[in-house]
Amino acid sequence: MPRTGHPDRTSSRPEPTQRDSVLPELREMWWETGVRARAQAGLFAIFSELPRLVWAALTVSWRADRLRTTIVAATTVGAGVMSAFGLLAAQRVLVELFAGGPTADKVIAALPALVALAAVTALRAGMATAMGYAQNGLTPKVDREVERGLFEVTTAVRLAAFDADAFADDMERASRGADSTTGLVQASMNLLAGLAGVLAVAVAVVVIHPLLLLALLVATVPNGWASLRAGHLRYQTYAAGSVRRRRLWLLHRLMAERDSASELRSYGLRGFLLDQYDRVMSVETAIQLALARRVTTTTTIGAMIGGIATATVYVLLGLLLVDGQIPLAAAATCVIAIQSAQRSLAVVTFQIDRVYTEGQHFRDYTGFMTRAADYLPPAATPNLHTAPLDRLREVAVDAVSLHYPDRDTAAVDQVSLTIGAGQTVAFVGENGSGKSTLATMISTLRTPTNGSIRYNGHVAGDWDTDALRARIAVFTQEYHKWPFTAATNIAIGDINTTPSQDCIEAAAARAVAHDMIIELPHGYETLLDRTFAGGQDLSGGQWQRITAARGFLRDADLLIMDEPSSALDPRAEDALFQAIRDRQGRGITILITHRLANVRHADRIFVLHHGRLVEAGTHDQLMTAGGRYAELFTLQAAGYDTTPSTSAAPLPRQTASA
Repeated sequence: MPRTGHPDRTSSRPEPTQRDSVLPELREMWWETGVRARAQAGLFAIFSELPRLVWAALTVSWRADRLRTTIVAATTVGAGVMSAFGLLAAQRVLVELFAGGPTADKVIAALPALVALAAVTALRAGMATAMGYAQNGLTPKVDREVERGLFEVTTAVRLAAFDADAFADDMERASRGADSTTGLVQASMNLLAGLAGVLAVAVAVVVIHPLLLLALLVATVPNGWASLRAGHLRYQTYAAGSVRRRRLWLLHRLMAERDSASELRSYGLRGFLLDQYDRVMSVETAIQLALARRVTTTTTIGAMIGGIATATVYVLLGLLLVDGQIPLAAAATCVIAIQSAQRSLAVVTFQIDRVYTEGQHFRDYTGFMTRAADYLPPAATPNLHTAPLDRLREVAVDAVSLHYPDRDTAAVDQVSLTIGAGQTVAFVGENGSGKSTLATMISTLRTPTNGSIRYNGHVAGDWDTDALRARIAVFTQEYHKWPFTAATNIAIGDINTTPSQDCIEAAAARAVAHDMIIELPHGYETLLDRTFAGGQDLSGGQWQRITAARGFLRDADLLIMDEPSSALDPRAEDALFQAIRDRQGRGITILITHRLANVRHADRIFVLHHGRLVEAGTHDQLMTAGGRYAELFTLQAAGYDTTPSTSAAPLPRQTASA
């Protein structure tokens, strides 16, 4: 078994023929945006962007729930005000208690301030409760606001959007950005609360004595700087190690998931994968230990500087007391203020990092929402065709072309054809000939780059899109395995109605799926996803039957079947195509398949090659013409020819070294 070099540094043993890792390069992930931005940002950049991010968070919060946002804002300001009054009340209590005279008289004199302090404390506690209640209720509202907006866009954009790599990357980041919006709102609220606490303490100490503000800054700033610096180191290390963590994640999947379990054992990959894990993890462990040392050093230096600064403040307070410039009560209040400010500042420094990082992901979300507007379908024309679309009688394709964004050549190039009611036609050709792309345009899932497609003589834009699509049923070769019951998987084929169980079973019978479904543990109520308790896996052929039943359930005027039998056994395939042939004379059927024996009965066969329509006719006409269709059909039929031939040359044998 080949051994690979160290995933993050060059191996000590030269291996010129080996790559440095099994996974040398990995695509950037969504979360790296915020982490890398925080790792590269200086303090000035962070503080300059904070107001904009906090304002964006408040805007989203206000849009989600105005009442709860108002409560959070009011209680945040109120808690700050109460903190300031609390310090002033505490200072007044100390003034009375440190005054001369009998103790009883001092306590009586301090009672008004004590009552005020108790009231302030109670109010602040009540505000904290109200703030927590409002924030807890605000979270699901914000989640719904941003996620609903995202899903409204992702379900509405044209199918062509998913062909663009940039759009797919943007959408992945936006999905996570939607999740980060809640974190941004919470962090912004907590940041404002922390700032309110710091500001309240500053106002209180200025009222007591202006010199105490300087003492407060000297005692708190070093710890705040140390916290921000330690956070910066953590983000730098985290961003630098993103590739290692994703390698570990991939190795975890390879060694601990069901999909890879069989080949892992059959090929004896256990030792190989464990070796890869050890190589990556040894580097990650060493780096985390180095980070721990750097963070500990930074926080220790900050604590030492903060301790020295605090001691200096206490010396300053002592000198002011001795000199008679401040009373003992003011000095004691200053000590309380410093401790309160340090707690609030710890909250502020932590939330600054969180706001900045979550804000980058939120910016991914807002940027996507802006750019996705280019992929939204055009608004419906105000003068829709007046006649109701009660039946789709004809589809006319006129010089249609389509270019994918990442290709120089057209996937479909100047194709024209007409299909009438009751006809069954087939699109045939080699892989990449444009068959499926042409079908998706006819089904209105893609918009032609050039040319037009007319339905009953009118382009798609003249009809209501939903009404037109309701007349079309599509079986795609890239079908989705919906995590629902077998019955629901079929029923979603006609979501605008509530099909009866008899209709569902009839559609399943036409797709040769009924007997298979009955044999499942819970029949039609069996969940077709192992994520759920009691869920079941289906084979590829079984899923094709379910998907075909979904297409048959909708009694569509136009049925498009794209490779409907690629995973079916011969008996099921024959029954399925018999059900398709039964539509002849009633609805329009477009059949796409590489198994050309199944298209012999089609009313018309269209042969595509490199996106162009090169032949058209019935099976007999095309075979007589001796063109590309005849070549493909003859080549495929030869594989079923069981007549012994002595003149045939033996197949070449593959050598052992090949």
